Amino acid sequence: MKGKLLVVEDDTEIARIMTDYLKRAGYEVNWASTGIEGLDDFKKDKYDLIIADIMMPQMDGFTLSKNIRMLSETPIIVVSAKHADEDKIKGFRLGIDDYLTKPFSLAELEIRIECLLKRYKKYLGFIDVGEVLRFKNGLTILPRTNQVVLYEQEIPLTAKEYALLKLMAENPTHVFTKRELYENIWNQSDVDGNNTVTVHVKALREKLGDDIKNPNFILTVWGTGYRFVGEKIT
Repeated sequence: MKGKLLVVEDDTEIARIMTDYLKRAGYEVNWASTGIEGLDDFKKDKYDLIIADIMMPQMDGFTLSKNIRMLSETPIIVVSAKHADEDKIKGFRLGIDDYLTKPFSLAELEIRIECLLKRYKKYLGFIDVGEVLRFKNGLTILPRTNQVVLYEQEIPLTAKEYALLKLMAENPTHVFTKRELYENIWNQSDVDGNNTVTVHVKALREKLGDDIKNPNFILTVWGTGYRFVGEKIT
């Protein structure tokens, strides 16, 4: 197999055409029909490249791309009927790697995939995807074993608490809204009045011994959400 691809497309016929073509071209291909389903599939499996439509139910392609980019540098190709420059610019600012407007040639899609995969494999040769995260506030995160250590003492966290902390620690300059955190960690669309993220952040702070008024780990950005404040040791 040339690589494993995830196609996220709500149009069944378009998805079938792309999937069949790419399978014949030598790729392993999975299909998700919504953005939420696509994000869930991405977290459960290992993919070499994502192909995502913009206009989808539950979670659009832009939001999906933003959530994936918070977790991984896996290449993303957005396919869309939108031709406007502002849509393309928005996508690239969110971290997508390529933007293909409909209708497009399947042969062109294939060559773009080949080029992106070639660059991504070269990129992977320079990084350690299981890199240990160490911070000057005494916190260490070990992605390979999903462990969190604070001043040489392991902190027992639930799976959701660990996922929240790791996501924020890997993106220390980003202010996360509660909606972003909920959609990324719980793989569901957020609704008004949902306090799930607030409850989990409170529990996480308690386990880390973090003072909300003078935080060492998680800063509350009032009216927006949360940001990790630890300085990484390089």
